[in-house]
Amino acid sequence: MIQLEHVTRKFTVGNQEVTALHDLNLSISAGDYVSIMGPSGSGKSTLLNLLGLLDRPSSGVYRLENADVTALNDVQQARVRSEKIGFVFQSFHLVPRLTAAMNIELPLILAGIPPAQRQARVAELLENYGLSDRADHRPDQLSGGQRQRVAIARATSMRPAVLLADEPTGNLDQATGKEVMALLEQLLEQNVTLILVTHDPLLGKRAGKQVKMVDGRMQ
Repeated sequence: MIQLEHVTRKFTVGNQEVTALHDLNLSISAGDYVSIMGPSGSGKSTLLNLLGLLDRPSSGVYRLENADVTALNDVQQARVRSEKIGFVFQSFHLVPRLTAAMNIELPLILAGIPPAQRQARVAELLENYGLSDRADHRPDQLSGGQRQRVAIARATSMRPAVLLADEPTGNLDQATGKEVMALLEQLLEQNVTLILVTHDPLLGKRAGKQVKMVDGRMQ
């Protein structure tokens, strides 16, 4: 499913070159549950951005479903990202002026899915995530847990093969966080590859495979 081969990411900061990721090798199979853990500045976010095709490695190869996605141009990468990768963020990243239903529908619109299919898929997701009675509510009219459920529904609207969750419970109370994690982990039953980025070791231990990052290196 995912193969990183000798991946390095360097940035230029002022007159200095900073290496954020050092020669990473990582293999993740379809349906795996993987946590990426480490303190701030360890390279977790940089690795997440590379896996999500939001950034490119300075050297090395990233293969997704046996295809070298590092060789794709920006338009091709955007297509792969739309079709195969879903994102769930700590801060939800919902569009404030759109309703819950419209936020969920947005990726489907961008992908050119016909209206009838979009509406059916959105209705299904609203029901699955217990949001049918909140379909017409904007994000500021929803609780934190409801907003994250909308975000998960949006992330899975295109039925991605990979779901990247970046500190998905960071802005939630403990009880709501447990509910959100249960929803994410249910996706494993659909053979979704779930990659969780967290600094919380208790959350990280829930994953079947754990990657620990320190100073841009895997430990």
